[in-house]
Amino acid sequence: MPEDPVTLRLRKGTAMAHTITDPAEAAAELSERFSRARRAVFFGGAGVSTASGIPDFRSADGLYHQHFKYPPEEMLGHSFFVSHTEEFYDFYRERMICLSARPNQAHVKLAELEAAGHLAAVVTQNIDGLHQAAGSRTVHELHGSVHRNVCTRCGETYSAEWVLAGTGVPRCEKCGGLVKPDVVLYGEQLDERVLLASVRAISEADLLVIGGTSLVVYPAAGLVGYFGGDELVIVNREPTPRDGMADLVCACDIAAAFGF
Repeated sequence: MPEDPVTLRLRKGTAMAHTITDPAEAAAELSERFSRARRAVFFGGAGVSTASGIPDFRSADGLYHQHFKYPPEEMLGHSFFVSHTEEFYDFYRERMICLSARPNQAHVKLAELEAAGHLAAVVTQNIDGLHQAAGSRTVHELHGSVHRNVCTRCGETYSAEWVLAGTGVPRCEKCGGLVKPDVVLYGEQLDERVLLASVRAISEADLLVIGGTSLVVYPAAGLVGYFGGDELVIVNREPTPRDGMADLVCACDIAAAFGF
């Protein structure tokens, strides 16, 4: 029986993986690999947006290490949204919507690579919309976006600005229904269409660059297993469970690594 792509790559990576820590060297390596790729895909997480002033979750300065009345992972759960809706929105407005954030060098370079024909798609776990703000067009948002807020009764959509302008639990202006962020909370399923599009993009890629993610949040992290292409690159300050299957690991700041 032939080995699956993950097993083959793990075996390959054990012998060939190379780690660099210098951002300038990382930038040169990324530039070269993108230039020769025919269908590159970028898979990113919260670390992509930290240089834009949006905290991640698990680093020393991340949300999970800050003190709130309830643990952030609990407040971002479906059951908390149902049982403590007003407190959920207090946290959502204060911590999850950051309209002052601007795309950083990583977002900008990825948009440039797509425009130049060197990047087929971005698959992101982020909900901040910064990839689109930088100009990226093919973006698969696994966990949704704060910029879409949907009435649970009639389907009317509202912007993040509209949610921020209000207080308490937002209600639809048309029917009075509860307006819920179009984000995937803990305990909710990923959107099947977005999931399938992400799987397709990753499985068809010849170069997969993973950036700014610890690769511990499932099912999103499991999508890496669909990659069977030529080169896998991981750009993340901290080690990830997939470093052993990578051809190259850039253990440095991701915004600096995309400064080419």
